[in-house]
Amino acid sequence: MTEKADDEAFMAVALRLARRGLGRVWPNPAVGCVLVRGNRVVGRGWTGDGGRPHAETVALSVAGPAASGATAYVSLEPCSHVGKTPPCSEALIAAGVVRVVTATEDPDPRVQGRGHERLRKAGIAVTEGVCRLAADDLNAGFFQRVRHGRPMVTLKLAMSLDGRIATHNGQSRWITGAESRARAHLLRAEHDAVMIGSATAIADNPRLTVRLPGAEGYPLRIVADGRLTLPLTHELVRTAREVPTWLLTRADADRTRRRAFEEVGMEVLTLKGTEAAPLDLGKALKLLGERGLTRVLVEGGGRLAASLLSADLVDRLVVFYADMAIGGDGVPGIAGLGLHHLADAPRFRRRSVEHVGQDVMVQYSH
Repeated sequence: MTEKADDEAFMAVALRLARRGLGRVWPNPAVGCVLVRGNRVVGRGWTGDGGRPHAETVALSVAGPAASGATAYVSLEPCSHVGKTPPCSEALIAAGVVRVVTATEDPDPRVQGRGHERLRKAGIAVTEGVCRLAADDLNAGFFQRVRHGRPMVTLKLAMSLDGRIATHNGQSRWITGAESRARAHLLRAEHDAVMIGSATAIADNPRLTVRLPGAEGYPLRIVADGRLTLPLTHELVRTAREVPTWLLTRADADRTRRRAFEEVGMEVLTLKGTEAAPLDLGKALKLLGERGLTRVLVEGGGRLAASLLSADLVDRLVVFYADMAIGGDGVPGIAGLGLHHLADAPRFRRRSVEHVGQDVMVQYSH
């Protein structure tokens, strides 16, 4: 194999390792690191839960003395600033690594090229941009928060062929099959938080947990409830001490109700606004970004989906289509957008189409 082919092969491994951290490492990026000496992997690691330890630290610990003279493949530029731990660039230098291959630059102003510069000044050969597109896609949420102050929003819909998420009387279990539901749980696991509107929460009484081995307790749950209509007996409220749950509401919401939610373990986040106006979702997402969230999966309902689309706040769209038709009297997956012209309709670019059991999953980017 050529050096370029070797670099791409080992970086692909680092990216697969990095993916293991999605949904678990916020507010940090998900990073993977592979240490190679003499074409043999001597160490590997990925970012730990909550963002520590860093991937490079784990890989160097595994490699021990074998790291000296090795090449490090890192899916994101090694950090160069002192935070809760020393800079990873310094750790690589101290370990005696002779070459560092990275996929993409870290846009964090505290890093942004400084990690690469520090390595080069120490005499280490640096190769940048290997598998860049895949790395940028993997950490799109982290990049979004750094550059725009809000997390990446993925809207997930499970619909009939004619775009309905329930019958006219609200029956929705189950439109899609077991395979699609399992895939939806994987989507939850790869996001920092899952968010729904209060109307859907009341209608479906979901737990919003991940029922996959090894992913229990993830992700964080968020309910957008401007009027605090969620019953205190709701499943999300009842289990708030088991799974972290945030409630987004207005600053002028009933204080007694707010205290009641807080007393049972929910964290209440408030936004300025009046009862006559809907929650400002742009400000809500900025607030979530300030709290460190990088990836939010929105699972409904139709009004929340429409509000996010109207405000141009949906970055990715994942639609599971079932092989059934419900009809015009069913509940639409997306509520009215009030469009007068097709030119004003939100548009997305298709990323992939995949058969999942009897259903079809289509993924889009904005």
